[in-house]
Amino acid sequence: MLILHNMQISGNCYKVRLAARQLGIALQLKEYGLGSGLTRTPEFLAKNPIGRVPLLELEDGRCLAESGAILFYLAEGSALVPKDSWTRAKMLEWMFFEQYEHEPYVAVARRWLAFEPKEALEALEAKRHLVPEWHAKGNVALTVMEKHLAKNDWFAGAYSIADIALYGYTHSAAEGGFELSRYPAVSYWLKRVAAQPNHIPLSERW
Repeated sequence: MLILHNMQISGNCYKVRLAARQLGIALQLKEYGLGSGLTRTPEFLAKNPIGRVPLLELEDGRCLAESGAILFYLAEGSALVPKDSWTRAKMLEWMFFEQYEHEPYVAVARRWLAFEPKEALEALEAKRHLVPEWHAKGNVALTVMEKHLAKNDWFAGAYSIADIALYGYTHSAAEGGFELSRYPAVSYWLKRVAAQPNHIPLSERW
């Protein structure tokens, strides 16, 4: 069975769990707690030198890091990856957007404001100073999504791993101080994603 090295609260890990459930792929989870240090052990670093989860470990011992790469590996050949080369490239475009323009602000704000101990944020004035920037740039990303979704149901033709990638942190953005009510098209899209067959919430244990 495939092993997913997982952190339950992580949106990046949730994307993989959600896609696997919708694809009917069984996963064995190995859990890593926030701040546990377990991803910095020599054993883990031998599997992923970057020292982060999610990490997908195949039956033969090969390991694949980065949520977008894992999503593409699991979904290749399925309805979650467009067959048309242009639409598939647009799917990847949105997935790169998620990692470069969305996740660094929406996800980081969520982590520091909802999960890191408050004393950690208070002790790191540099992080406190960055909160307005996270919100400003995160809202720019949400505005880009809003404009697209005002004219399209999905990000790349039909429902795809681009939607899963963007859903991971968007649906929990309020935990990072973002007001999703400002984005009605995004809010309707979140409901469409949640209505897909075999949807699971972030909190659901495998």
